[in-house]
Amino acid sequence: MTTPRQRHRRGRLAAVGGLAAAALAITLAVPAQAAGSTLQAAAAETNRYFGTAMAAHYLNNSTTMNVVNREFNMITAENEMKMDAMQPNRGQFNWSSGDRIVNWARQNGKQVRGHALAWHSQQPGWMESMSGPSLRTAMLEHVTGVATYYRGKIHSWDVVNEAFADGNSGARRSSNLQGTGNDWIEAAFRAARAADPGAKLCYNDYNTDNWSHAKTQAVYNMVRDFKSRGVPIDCVGFQAHFNSGNPVPSNYHTTLGNFAALGVDVQITELDIQGSGNSQGEQFRGIVQACLSVARCTGITVWGVKDTDSWRASDTPLLFDGNANKKAAYNYTLDALNAGGTTATPGGQAGPQPTQQPTQQPTQQPTANPTTPPPTGGGTCTATYSEGEKWNDRFNGVVTIRANGNISSWTSTVTVRSPQRIIATWNASPTWPSANVMVMRPAGGGALANGQTASFGFTVQHGGNWTWPTVSCSAS
Repeated sequence: MTTPRQRHRRGRLAAVGGLAAAALAITLAVPAQAAGSTLQAAAAETNRYFGTAMAAHYLNNSTTMNVVNREFNMITAENEMKMDAMQPNRGQFNWSSGDRIVNWARQNGKQVRGHALAWHSQQPGWMESMSGPSLRTAMLEHVTGVATYYRGKIHSWDVVNEAFADGNSGARRSSNLQGTGNDWIEAAFRAARAADPGAKLCYNDYNTDNWSHAKTQAVYNMVRDFKSRGVPIDCVGFQAHFNSGNPVPSNYHTTLGNFAALGVDVQITELDIQGSGNSQGEQFRGIVQACLSVARCTGITVWGVKDTDSWRASDTPLLFDGNANKKAAYNYTLDALNAGGTTATPGGQAGPQPTQQPTQQPTQQPTANPTTPPPTGGGTCTATYSEGEKWNDRFNGVVTIRANGNISSWTSTVTVRSPQRIIATWNASPTWPSANVMVMRPAGGGALANGQTASFGFTVQHGGNWTWPTVSCSAS
């Protein structure tokens, strides 16, 4: 199915087995508090957000924006922050449409999900024609450039979108990005953490709702591997596009709970359900109940406001009709939120705060106050390099900083040999005095007590030179 560019989404919803959401049997642990009169207020009762996707043209429609402002407190740009919109020409970023959405959201007390940094689809033409190491470099430059520009403004990034194949293989999707090496997803997450260390980093996909399906299991195994090796992943997004051939599975809450048990937040990121009336409403209610049953399910985003704005407009899949009237599905959703559930306990990165505080209860508790830093003094530090993973064209390195006496902060210099080039970093903030020299500073507080350590890492594209970088440290 061909859709207009501004609604370019997936034209596929592969059928999965299972029952409608009405069949979900969920035990909710916490009784409802005072009923919220809007979706965002009702979700906040259990420390969750309720969000929507919006396009920049919504800003020209006062009726739509009244609904957005009243009902939602998490905003996702529908297409304006995808790769083709952000970097239409290599090295030339276009921030205008993304800025319109991000700035409106923050000025109105909303938070923002960034969608999406790396994807096989909606790439700019110049990137579609690339492959191999040059594409890997371009992808990492894009991730770093966009995440750095919006650093501190994004609650969660969809770092990688839709990287697994449909069907029963459980394999990665065949794409130009996959062709750069099986570690491309890991590399994207590490680059995103280095560029925007305060945001939550998510993997996002569709048809991962049924726990028994091969695609779901493949994503689960990747997340489990990432967590075991310290790859910076904080959340998994479940797009949740449902229709008559792809109903909500009866084990949906099991899927969310099993992913959450890996130590990540789970987010419902693009919810829409074909239908109308009470039947559609019951399915929305089931999705809400599933999220409310899992403490690490931190929020729900619907993929648009009015049915007529949806990429699936003929399916009438949203909570408001074309005139912005509340549908039965809205009432089912609001009632389910107000029925109460397990209080959400988000983990991972803190995420930024909006520039204007919302009037309703915040949807995410602030992080705990940091512990008192160690006393400052005239200590020194040492830097030790250790070798990480190696591939045909690149290798990872890790630098460990050790305090010799109490220090208030540290700076580390990493020098590579030509034609080597550092293409990704994580766990610290880099600057580049020259092409072969990188200076790393702590991304947050750098105080260390005597004997304490901190570490950061990077990826070197070696160009045939496998020589280890030289590293040094200075303390303050």
